[in-house]
Amino acid sequence: MVRYKVTVFTGDCLNSTTLNNVFIKLVGTDGESDRKWLVGLKGASSFVRGAVSKFKVFCSTSLGNLVLIELDKKSLPLFLEDAWFCAKVEVKSPEGDIYSFPIYRWITDTKVHRFRDGKALRVFEDNHHLGRYSRQQEIQQREEDYRWDAYAEGIPHSMKAENPSSLPYEVQFSFTKTTEFLYTASTGLTELKLKGLDNCKKKWDNIDSINRVFCCKKTEISEYVQEHWKEDAFFGYQFLNGVNPILIQCCTALPSNFPVTDDMVFPHGQCSLADEMKLKQNPSDDNPIFLPTDSEYDWLIAKTFVRSADFNHHQLNAHLLRTHLLAEVFAVSLLRNVPMVHPLYKLLKPHTRYTLQINFLARRLLISDTGAFTQFAGSGGEGMFTILQRSVSSLTYSSLCMPDDIAERGLEAVPNFFYRDDGLKVWDIIHRFVQGMLSYYYKSDSEVQEDSELQKWILDIFEHGFLSQAETGIPQRFTRVTELVKFVTMVIFACSAQHAAVNSGQYDYGGWMPNTPISLQLPPPTTKGTTSEATMLATFPDVNVTVQGMATMWLLSKQSSDFVPLGQYPEDHFTEEIPRKILKDFQMELEDLSLVIRARNKRLEVPYTYMDPAQVENSVAI
Repeated sequence: MVRYKVTVFTGDCLNSTTLNNVFIKLVGTDGESDRKWLVGLKGASSFVRGAVSKFKVFCSTSLGNLVLIELDKKSLPLFLEDAWFCAKVEVKSPEGDIYSFPIYRWITDTKVHRFRDGKALRVFEDNHHLGRYSRQQEIQQREEDYRWDAYAEGIPHSMKAENPSSLPYEVQFSFTKTTEFLYTASTGLTELKLKGLDNCKKKWDNIDSINRVFCCKKTEISEYVQEHWKEDAFFGYQFLNGVNPILIQCCTALPSNFPVTDDMVFPHGQCSLADEMKLKQNPSDDNPIFLPTDSEYDWLIAKTFVRSADFNHHQLNAHLLRTHLLAEVFAVSLLRNVPMVHPLYKLLKPHTRYTLQINFLARRLLISDTGAFTQFAGSGGEGMFTILQRSVSSLTYSSLCMPDDIAERGLEAVPNFFYRDDGLKVWDIIHRFVQGMLSYYYKSDSEVQEDSELQKWILDIFEHGFLSQAETGIPQRFTRVTELVKFVTMVIFACSAQHAAVNSGQYDYGGWMPNTPISLQLPPPTTKGTTSEATMLATFPDVNVTVQGMATMWLLSKQSSDFVPLGQYPEDHFTEEIPRKILKDFQMELEDLSLVIRARNKRLEVPYTYMDPAQVENSVAI
């Protein structure tokens, strides 16, 4: 008779406890144990939140190398089934070997669930028949659980779900996240002291009225925005370091139909349009080009229309499409095609946290027929999908890879471009991390080519995320390790740093409505000299639209208390020594960069914090 020592770790999140009976079976290369009821000295408290409980499993002979474990649970008579969050299981064999089984899953039913040892295995090296069988069964189940759906024509596909509770437990919000999100969503207007104004369809009668509403919740940057929103320098600064830093690009030639001369813009000859300006439009008598030399309100309202248009471009292209929708594609493709034991799953799973549920809520609360964006934003419902579809048509692989994107936009030498400076450093740190991890598991290009699960993952992304458009440059299969490293770097960057850059500052720059009107009530002026403060106020969104916009941006900018910063992995999916060392190095590099960014920000009039790794969430979770 031989003895196996089993240690079970119950997760520390709320409601992790189970009072059901828990059973285990050990499966090895030389046999398997009986199904063992895990009962010990702790009794019913063996599987309470945060518990670490030890048990013994006896077998007639050694099972050889452990391949997997089977876990299941059953309720006691008169007790209901409950959900149990098992973090991991460790098994010490009679030979003294310790096997770690990372689980980090909710077990909600009475089915048998199989889990592999923590050592990552690619499909072509998974030689044991029971290992291969469990791998196939896992993928078959995931294909059932995670199904594709087409929310609207011409945009990336999403996961099919009827409501948040129909999502698999493993991708749902935690109790903490759910509570805080629903509280903020339902009390946002009250929290901002705007309750009662959400149905007020009056126009603003003066700027001071807007100020009285805005005074309730301010940030350091939102106060700066309120003071400087009229200034040309700050207007330009926001295209570099505001919430939409992906639009600006270098202009190398002026359009042939551009009617503005150097003297009109630079009367003292201190500069030239060729160096400073890019602006395309068809000039006509009723389509004037407004200049800084025009009257105060002519110039201010021209900038206001640009800022409002930028809001719609930012929300639909930079934010929704390029982070949220693509992150969902990356996540669903991973969950459908890559089993838990695969190194890619271990690497990317933390960067999918909460994404599927937050996107479901976005589709229901923001872009549905009755959603806030549909009702209050300038694009409306029909225009929203037109913008999205056009944005998809310009979506390219290179534009998602920050070094390529900055080079293509000709912005390598633009001064004070902190989004670029911090973002390129974060990209390089992520790239070194991914290169170290994947080079450990893939020693040659042929191993990449041989990995069928990896190839199914990228093909799913190509078909469902980029709608099988080869001109996007998205690979349809991987042939080299370097290709794989770059693509995975892009995925992690898009789901973390890039999302933070276009999400975290929404209230900072949009809380003061005149700086970022979500819609405008009058068309652009067609004649110079006709705009006044009264015209400006009549053009601004009504009171109710303003406060709904403020509440929405407050919600979308508010960090949850269970926020996980970039590079922090509470779940230990990697158990091998070298990958764990690479992960530690990654975390240290991010900490060092955070210190550099914070030191730099102390010298800035407007600090740029959105790419600070300590402020970047690991996934698209809000």
